[in-house]
Amino acid sequence: MRIARSVEETASFAPSAVTIGNFDGVHAGHRRLFQQVVDAARKCALCPSVLTFDPHPATVVAPARAPRLLTTPELRARLMGELGIEQVLILPFTAELARLSPHDFIERILVGALRAKMVLVGENFRFGHKQSGDTRVLAELGKRYGYETRIVDAVKCRGRVVSSSEVRRAIARGAVSVAWRLLERPYALEGEVVPGHGIGSKQVVPTLNLKPACEMLPANGVYVTRTEDLDNGRQWKSITNIGTRPTFDGDSLAIETFLLEPLDGPSPKHIRVELLHRVRDERKFESPEALKAQILRDVRRANAFFRLFKLVS
Repeated sequence: MRIARSVEETASFAPSAVTIGNFDGVHAGHRRLFQQVVDAARKCALCPSVLTFDPHPATVVAPARAPRLLTTPELRARLMGELGIEQVLILPFTAELARLSPHDFIERILVGALRAKMVLVGENFRFGHKQSGDTRVLAELGKRYGYETRIVDAVKCRGRVVSSSEVRRAIARGAVSVAWRLLERPYALEGEVVPGHGIGSKQVVPTLNLKPACEMLPANGVYVTRTEDLDNGRQWKSITNIGTRPTFDGDSLAIETFLLEPLDGPSPKHIRVELLHRVRDERKFESPEALKAQILRDVRRANAFFRLFKLVS
């Protein structure tokens, strides 16, 4: 995969079949769109490509409405690559870019940088200054600049259109199983393993403490999880608490993962924690011993979950 972070870095990009959007989360709707881009590119001898933005445009044009992001640009690009996308332009979204007219956006970015010969977007696609361009404008400009426009239908899950906003709402209330359906993969937190407060390993159970790279965190609580060492691919069944450790009068958020299988080697430095199922709310216990007893009950529920769904490391 070739990744560019400026128009200047696209000089080596091949003529493209391209789609445009934020694609935060890379959910089921995005995945179908990328598959159509890949299929169209293969049939027309083009390179399957994506134009996306960093930061999210709302942070520039409407900061109060800017969403908490599900994925970093790097993770988005990696997921796109797994789906067959070969070129990605992660364009810095600036006030200057926001002021471009639809015509200038097409001329400078879509045709000038990405050499677009085919453009695939959803029916609600908008672009250009104050979102003044729509699919009709996109198609009309395509006749002038020599690219074909295709409109792709939205994807629905249980009667509702799949969107990044729907995924965020599910995660915010802790409904990670719903998010799994919308994303077509478990929602995961990735990042660095950092030192904890030292309380758990002494009084309860040893845990891996995660500093996540994404902005969107699920509701506080206990979750059945699957943990992967990002440096060497080791995996473990696990259970994860997200919260403030009220039993120990904590006042800051912590993400603590207890492995249900032997570590067998050095402690990981970078991990991915996939959220599979919500077990319960976080709550305060009268003593560390009571908390440990509850954790053991949670572990039994997690093991039952893995047996039922045959999810193995």
